[in-house]
This record gives sequence, structure tokens and C-alpha cells, in this order.
Amino acid sequence: MKNCMANRTIFLLLCPAILGLLSCSTQSSTIMLSTSPQQIQESNHLQSQIPEQIQLFPITYKGKQGYINSSGQIIIKPKFDEGSSFSEGLAPVRIGDKWGYIDKTGQIVIKTDFDSAYGFSEGLAAVDMDGKMGYINQTGKWIISPQFDLTYQFSEGVAAIRIEIDKWGYIDKTGQLVIKTQFNEARTFSQGLALVIRDGKASYINKTGQIIINPPSNLVRKFSEGLASVRVGNKVGYIDRTGRMAIKPQFDEGYDFSEGVALVATGVISSDGQPPVMTNIKYGYIDKKGQMVIEPQFLEATNFSAGLAGVRIGDKWGYINKTGHVVIKPQFDMANVFIGGLARVSIGDKLGYIDRQGNYVWNSPN
Repeated sequence: MKNCMANRTIFLLLCPAILGLLSCSTQSSTIMLSTSPQQIQESNHLQSQIPEQIQLFPITYKGKQGYINSSGQIIIKPKFDEGSSFSEGLAPVRIGDKWGYIDKTGQIVIKTDFDSAYGFSEGLAAVDMDGKMGYINQTGKWIISPQFDLTYQFSEGVAAIRIEIDKWGYIDKTGQLVIKTQFNEARTFSQGLALVIRDGKASYINKTGQIIINPPSNLVRKFSEGLASVRVGNKVGYIDRTGRMAIKPQFDEGYDFSEGVALVATGVISSDGQPPVMTNIKYGYIDKKGQMVIEPQFLEATNFSAGLAGVRIGDKWGYINKTGHVVIKPQFDMANVFIGGLARVSIGDKLGYIDRQGNYVWNSPN
């Protein structure tokens, strides 16, 4: 989290850029865990992107951040130096070099006292003060005092925290250590399991810290819709929550399931690196039986969201439906997943939001 705020570009973070999700550009490989503060905060940001009843979307105009609604109406005038998405009714914003939180009227409800601030999850938000991370509630009260080097958001009642290099563990919402700091790396819990590395070996643990699954390699991803991709040799398959190989290794790359399908890649393996380097990559989609439902044909692609997925054909991005038919023609230089009914896209340096029919609801002025 420290020294990562300058890179906290909302436009990029709206893409499912991994940790467990997909990039809006070239896909990241099946993961080996990383201590990158930027990756941690991207993961935190993505966890908070569950559409709310009244969804607001960040925009930038003349160097200032504001928010629109799903109709493209400006609800909060651009006036902040930086801002993140809303989660649980509040959004982190920066004024000068300090961060605080606004409500959906644009009023500052938690003072800009923090060196960095992140989205709320399960009632708590991670914030940075003087180089240490802690958690506040929605009134701005410290619930867990700043004491950690790095943190993840709360998920399923616990949060991964780091107290020093190679010392990750898990705390509960009172700040009590519930799984001792013993891991080189640790990720958030998903469907009752968390991916960790200890003594150089990846495994999945439960909330008591017990190892439940020892995957066949360290090149694994989190569980999504009951399955997790894992590399065995030069191929990727999927294990279920018992560790059984549910989809045999057969793909050159494999990513998370979303809406019943997962993005996979085929290509030419050009080395035995970890992960292997591929060229001539094409992306397609499989179902939970491992059957190819959309043949690999796209140069780049995203997860499905709201029934659509962004794909790059030639040098432009468009959107397909689950039959693989193009429903929004390729025309964008960049295309994000749909969140709350809108997707953020760009043509040149112009950023905008489109609806599921491909119509602009907001486009940045010239």
C-alpha cells in the first residue's frame, strides 16, 4: 500500500486486473503469489465492486474526479484530486495529499486525514497513517489501530495482514490474530478457502489455518464458482474444493470462472519458464465441464459480466455474448467489464461509459 497511491488509476482498476481476475489488456499468467502493494490494492479495489442499489461511476474532467449515475447524469461534480469507486455507500477521495471518504451526495463524511484509503468491505476499510495500516468503520472511528505493513480487505470475516516481510497471517474484525503470521504470502478467503505460500509451497487453508488442499504446483489461482485453475507441467486444468482434478490439464492458460464460463488461452509454448512464455495466443471460453463453448480466436479478452465479455479483434475491442457473437462491434482502444450495467471504454484519450447496447451514456468532453 505504501508508495502505491500514485499508481492508483481508477480507469485501470475498473478492469478485473488480477489477482484472481482478468486484465483489460494482455492476461496475467496463472498466478504465483506476489507481495506487490499495487497488486494487493487492485485486489482490494476489485473486491468492493459489487453493484450497489444506487451505483455511481467515477469520471475525470479537467483533472478532477467526480461521479455520474447510470444515466450519465453528473451527481457529484468533479472536484476531487483523485477518487475511487463506491463500496457500502462511501468512496475514498483525495484532496491534496490526504484521503478521506464521501457519501453519495458528495459530502465528506470521514475527514481527509489518511495517507491512503481503500474501499469498505464488511463494514471496515483499510487506511494508511504514517506508514502503518489499520481499519476504520463508516464513522471514521479506528476499529483496528494502524500497526500492519500491508493488508487486504476483509472477506468472509477475516483479513490477511503482513507485519513484516514474509510474515502474513489473518485477523478477525476485532483485530485479533486468528491465524498466526506464518506465511510468505497470503490471499483473501474465497468460498471458505484462502491461497497461501509457506516455505515456498502453495496450499489452500481453511479458517482455522489447516491445510485443506496441496495443489500440484505453485502456479494456481483462487477459487471461483467452486473451481481453481492450476498448472501441471505445461498445461492448465481446474481442481474442485476437495483438490480433485475436475477439468484435466489441457489448456495453455486458464483463468477464473465467471457466470459459468472461464477464459482460457491456447498458444505456442516457447520456453519452460515458470510460468511458460507463450506466443500466438488466442483466447476462448470453456464451461465447467471443460468443454470449449467459444473457440479460441480473440487476441485479448475479459471475463463475462452481465452476459457480455470484452474481446479484442484486430486492434480494436468490442463485446460478445455467451454464444460468441459480437453484439457491440469492435471500435474501442480499451474495454472494461460491465459493472452496475455500464462498461468504461476509451477511444484515443477520450474515456466514456457505454450501456449493454453499446450506447454512450457519458463521454469525456473534448
